Amino acid sequence: MVPEPSTRRWRSDREIALRAQLGVFRRGAGDPTSRFGQDGTVTRAAQTPEGVGTLHLVCRPGESEVLAQAWGPGASWLLEAVPALLGDEDDPTGFEPHHDVVAEAWRRFSHWRVPRSGLVVDALVPAVIEQKVTGQEAFSGYRVLVRRFGVPAPGPFPGLMAPPTAARWAAVPSWAWLQASVDGARSRTVVRAMGYAGRLEEGARVSVAEAHRRLRALPGIGVWTAAEVAQRALGDPDSVSFGDYHVAKDIGWALTGTPVDDEGLAELLEPYRGHRYRVQHLLGLAGQHRPRRGPRMAPRTHLPTRTR
Repeated sequence: MVPEPSTRRWRSDREIALRAQLGVFRRGAGDPTSRFGQDGTVTRAAQTPEGVGTLHLVCRPGESEVLAQAWGPGASWLLEAVPALLGDEDDPTGFEPHHDVVAEAWRRFSHWRVPRSGLVVDALVPAVIEQKVTGQEAFSGYRVLVRRFGVPAPGPFPGLMAPPTAARWAAVPSWAWLQASVDGARSRTVVRAMGYAGRLEEGARVSVAEAHRRLRALPGIGVWTAAEVAQRALGDPDSVSFGDYHVAKDIGWALTGTPVDDEGLAELLEPYRGHRYRVQHLLGLAGQHRPRRGPRMAPRTHLPTRTR
């Protein structure tokens, strides 16, 4: 018998669009830790400082009141974090669109705010798995590992999984990473980082600059990975995904009609300093990306080849 959930009702002073607000936490359509219902609900499972928990959010389209239900040892922590998760701590004061396309995106998605989960490891592990590979490959690898080494999420959601704890991530054997198409460089980065999980999680309670320093002090974690974590766990509106295969090209195309490299992206976004990730995400929400051409890259296995 499923226990009754802990509940909380929270009202914002702006419209809450759950899919737009929380889409960055979903690692592909088959992410076993997240569910986006056709009725607009969002459910996600996570490892919190108080243990595993499941959070289920309900908000009717166009409304601002959210019903939050949570299960498991981490239920109270997740409920307490709902306002920050839905962007209540983000302050867009001082943000001024300097391009028509940014102004239009801001008009359409003025309700969106940078989320803050407060869970660094939860954001870090999938970001490392996504380093330098296709989205298809990254999402598949994360899905395989969570289903194999995660735990069933508390609550009435069959098949929903919570990711492994830091200790469990650190114990994943090398062959299991390879079977999930995660090469040794990325798996070593995760395992090494999990040895500092406590200090990394403290990054949610220190300055963003200090959190970046702690992340980037670890081998295998660079500016792109640190930014991906800061965007989700720290609620930083300025951490741009420099080093991404698509981001610079897409933003350059959206703002100038021509794809640019990271150097060009830094120059284009300089007038938005303090809100550079806000621009990146707003353009993404508005579907502003260059036309894709050419065949998709085939996923790699990272498995050793066998001689016959």
